[in-house]
Amino acid sequence: MPNSEDQMDQSVSPINQEIIDDLYDKYCADPLSVPEDWREYFSALEARNEQIKEPDPQEKQPHKVTGTGLAVSARDVTRSDLPPAPPVAASEPTSPYVARKTALDLGPAGDSDEEDTVERLRGVAKAVVKNMDESLQIPTATSAREIPAKLLIENRKVINTHLAATTGGKVSFTHLIGYAIIEALVEMPSMNVRFEKDEDGHGCIRKFAHVGFGLAIDLPKEDGSRSLMVPVVHKADTLNFRQFIDAYEDLVKRARAGSLKPADFAGGTVTLTNPGTLGTKQSVPRLMTGQGAIIGVGATSFPAEWAGASPSQLANAGIGQIMTMTSTYDHRVIQGAGSGEFLRIIEQKLTGHDGFFERVFSTLGVAHAPYQWERDFNYDQVTEKGKPARIAELIHAYRSRGHLAANTDPLQQILRRHPDLSIGSYGLSVWDLDRVFPTGGFAGRDTMNLRDLLEQLRATYTQAIGIEYMHIQDPVQRRWVQSRIEKPTKKLSKDEQMHVLSMLNHAEAFETFLQTKYVGQKRFSLEGAESLIPLLDKMLSSASRTGVKEITIGMAHRGRLNVLSNVAGKSYGQIFSEFEGYLDPNSTQGSGDVKYHLGTEGIYSADEGEGVLVSLTANPSHLEAANGVTEGITRAKQDRLGGGKDAESQVMPILIHGDAAFIGEGVVQETLNMSQLRGYRTGGTVHIIVNNQIGFTTGPTSGRSTRYCTDLAKGLQVPIFHVNGDYPQDVVKAAKLAFDFRQEFHKDVIIDMVCYRRRGHNEGDDPSMTQPVLYSLIDSLPTTREVYTRNLIGRGDLSEAKAQEALQEYHDDLNKIFQETREKKEFDAAEHDDTTNPGGDTRWVMPTSQQPGQGMMLGWTSAITREEVERIGQSQVRVPKNFTPHPKIMKVLQKREVMSREGKIDWGMGEMLAYGSLVMEGTNVRLGGQDSRRGTFSHRHAVIHDYENGREWTPLNFLTEEQATFQAFNSPLSEYAPLAFEYGYSVESPETLVLWEAQFGDFVNCGQAVTDEFVSSSFQKWNERSGVVMLLPHGYEGQGPDHSSARIERYLQLCAQENMWVCQPSNPANNFHMLRVQAYKRPRKPLIAFEPKQLLRLAAAASPVEDFISGEFKPVIGEVDERVSQPSRVLLCSGRVYYDLVKERAKRERFDTAIVRLEQLYPLPVAELQEVLNTWGDLPLTWVQDEPENQGPWPFMALHLAGAIGKSLQVASRPEAASPAAGNSKLHKAENAELMEKAFA
Repeated sequence: MPNSEDQMDQSVSPINQEIIDDLYDKYCADPLSVPEDWREYFSALEARNEQIKEPDPQEKQPHKVTGTGLAVSARDVTRSDLPPAPPVAASEPTSPYVARKTALDLGPAGDSDEEDTVERLRGVAKAVVKNMDESLQIPTATSAREIPAKLLIENRKVINTHLAATTGGKVSFTHLIGYAIIEALVEMPSMNVRFEKDEDGHGCIRKFAHVGFGLAIDLPKEDGSRSLMVPVVHKADTLNFRQFIDAYEDLVKRARAGSLKPADFAGGTVTLTNPGTLGTKQSVPRLMTGQGAIIGVGATSFPAEWAGASPSQLANAGIGQIMTMTSTYDHRVIQGAGSGEFLRIIEQKLTGHDGFFERVFSTLGVAHAPYQWERDFNYDQVTEKGKPARIAELIHAYRSRGHLAANTDPLQQILRRHPDLSIGSYGLSVWDLDRVFPTGGFAGRDTMNLRDLLEQLRATYTQAIGIEYMHIQDPVQRRWVQSRIEKPTKKLSKDEQMHVLSMLNHAEAFETFLQTKYVGQKRFSLEGAESLIPLLDKMLSSASRTGVKEITIGMAHRGRLNVLSNVAGKSYGQIFSEFEGYLDPNSTQGSGDVKYHLGTEGIYSADEGEGVLVSLTANPSHLEAANGVTEGITRAKQDRLGGGKDAESQVMPILIHGDAAFIGEGVVQETLNMSQLRGYRTGGTVHIIVNNQIGFTTGPTSGRSTRYCTDLAKGLQVPIFHVNGDYPQDVVKAAKLAFDFRQEFHKDVIIDMVCYRRRGHNEGDDPSMTQPVLYSLIDSLPTTREVYTRNLIGRGDLSEAKAQEALQEYHDDLNKIFQETREKKEFDAAEHDDTTNPGGDTRWVMPTSQQPGQGMMLGWTSAITREEVERIGQSQVRVPKNFTPHPKIMKVLQKREVMSREGKIDWGMGEMLAYGSLVMEGTNVRLGGQDSRRGTFSHRHAVIHDYENGREWTPLNFLTEEQATFQAFNSPLSEYAPLAFEYGYSVESPETLVLWEAQFGDFVNCGQAVTDEFVSSSFQKWNERSGVVMLLPHGYEGQGPDHSSARIERYLQLCAQENMWVCQPSNPANNFHMLRVQAYKRPRKPLIAFEPKQLLRLAAAASPVEDFISGEFKPVIGEVDERVSQPSRVLLCSGRVYYDLVKERAKRERFDTAIVRLEQLYPLPVAELQEVLNTWGDLPLTWVQDEPENQGPWPFMALHLAGAIGKSLQVASRPEAASPAAGNSKLHKAENAELMEKAFA
């Protein structure tokens, strides 16, 4: 190998040159014995230079040195008069040589004599001799500096604790020192030089543009000898600390594997050698040719005079370890002052004076501020007494604000820190780390040293889970949380880790598969938030193991298909069929909605525990609309089990939100507000926020004024767990903690899973148009599965081969099902067997509550017996013992008892007869709404309050021994969530008449989404039936524009395909029959009932007892005045205006005018109306209504009624108006008089 000075590459270390020489010898003997890149290197070298061979000197025989080997044996001198000698035993040899030979235990055949040997130095050893000789020609000098190692040691511990909890791996002292050297060379380029000669032999100084960091690696050989090589990290000055570590470890790995390349040995400008790893405190390494300096690092140790001190003495005295660093430099190009300054700069960095550790921590994503250098305080009794109090403050700070520094953002756009978490804020310093302080019982210990305390605080509060709970006022709940989290975390077992990985595989492969097979089809993928699947899996498995029978889930479209398949039990074949356009006629999907809105019911089965029934509520695109529905379904399931905490423990709701919608949609706050109300509580909901940090195209800074999207929920005294979605093991821990809290305290709990959205709002959307920087970052990120797999491998918990094997197996299963689906070109639920789905029962089945015949009553009539009427009347005055009703209420109750016998039954009593008769027949009644117990207009009084102590009495719950339950609840003053709740309750409980009442009819405007998306269309979209009743007070009595109209026109506009029943009864008896029919009529349909205000106490509207014990609901009520026998015209009307028309007719004596009431507005009662009209022949018809012409029933009647009955219609109404009604009573009266004039013109 060419090795003359003029042919050697000066950028290659002489030590490395000898390694290259050895490789070249192998190459000459057999070119194929070296790697291809080395063959190319040597071939190019030979083509450029003539090979120069160095003749081997004549081998000499080893010179043997023989010793005398004389042995002296001691004579045994004994006396017969002494006791017997003890057993003979040899003591340990005092000669090191003999000790070594004894340790070898050669045995009888072993050679007891050894001779000196002389061996020729070869390879690296030979190079060392040569280089040492050559190094004598370099005029070197050495600078030395003692550097405090306290900060280096402590900050490295913090870094490695962080890595152990995240990606695995460790940072060594050499990593940190090496990077400090690189930074120092950048700041002081005069050290990054070397001496060399030009072609004319003149001395030159080469100033390097970049730092080539030479790393001395000592490798053991198979024969027990050691090999030294110095590979180079090229352009090390362009790397951040994370990149430097990766490059460093790559060199070490390849050096140990023998796979370094020629380029790896060239380009070194400075070398670091660290004999301190062997315990050497100081060394002056030799400077090899080709470099300007070599840095030596000694071992860290306490000063010699403190070597015998105990740890407590060292801590109290503030004694830290030191290390010696030397800089051996070429004195031709580097001066002593420069070398000394260079070491000073390194010291400044390693003692944290220029932000060195901040930069290191930042690139590694360590959320904690690094320890800072400062001098220890002189002992002061007052100061020391105050420190325990400061420790308490520090603990409280982590409990209260640790979440602000937690590693919860997988995007890590900002490294979050908080000054309250710095020990410097409490008068503590790095010198206090080994000092012991009282902790007040933190982590179950009375005292801890500060280091251990900080490690536990950080592990608890600032890793991948950030917990908010200190706002909770109940100390029992706070202590419960602390007892669960303030202790060393238990690592997931290998089986648990593999299960989490399996769930991630399912989640990611499902999305990847759909993206590949159905390019461009919308599915609102879960990509970036795949940890939702192991989260839900953990929640359901915990439920299975603790006796929970049912889980109800409400969620929007993001990730819904993934949840349907991987959690709720919907088979992959069914989903693929929907993408292919094949429909399963036996499924509950209906005919009118997209696949990511559909619901399901299935059985989740864990390895242990019982199966859990999982119901995923169907939902519309209106975000968060399903919240109240899911809560209502849950409450109905719990009430079926008897209600109370036992039932709450068996049925649990889960709501899955988006971050933008959770803070932005008011219905979320309405739902949260209902969580602890007696009529609406469900024992606590687990709220899971899929926080992808964007809402369609709107970022958090434009979407909320709070730091977190969960901040408004803190007023409800619920814990909030923020967790990094890229750390699924922590997501699973948060899920278990949230589940246990809910089961323990029967309260809501929130998991804020911070993640990202890998694609646009849908698969056809390009998010980079509005978030270019964000999506440039997201596009470069590995998937959650890849991050988790990498971390498992980094921590040594998993092999790459096993991870890939698990993923491939799942891909194969999906492909198989996909091919089967395409080949069959249909979906056959009866034949389908999907064994790869994690649920046990994979059939997507119709919920039990929706199956035909549920809650059906056979042989019913809407009329009841006189005995039942009187029994209900008597119940109103059967006052409990020691109960004092309000005097005014007592008069109302006494009148009701009289009504039940004598008639003139008013609206309130008519309702009591309907509800009371139903519960006596075994049908539950649930009435909820705004002021519904009393009624907005003080007419119902379903629940009576003791005038003296406020106790409650519900008369209808004391009718018979075996009766069903009557429940009346006042809702919070909101409409959206409470109406959705009652709708959900009605869906799940067909055996219950469920009613929701608005304070005024137009208040329901704020819940219009429920009417549009659920009440009017759920059957068409999802085959979901509901019998909910909406009681909407409506009537024009001069109350103004906002308390008059319930907007009849809006509901009629929604009517089609007999989807609803819309009525406006005009007397208590017909209202009674309507309610009873609604309870028993099948198939179930929602009822929109426009209830009166003026008629509640109007004597003309009262009904006799006979109308309750006979007859049925009348969709049309014909003329009832006998004086109208041969009318010449007919007025059609509905509701309150009828009584104005009757009064006006009598006043005008216009008995030539018949007045017919439409009690049912939809479906149009065509047959019944024609039967009435046919008795008089073909007469002119006029529709009369209180409402303006563009409102009320008229727009619907004009469009449908005339054609249905084959007659033309005129209209008498108020003129078209933008506002529903007049704003003052005087104008109202004038308009009403004009209306009467039009009607009788």
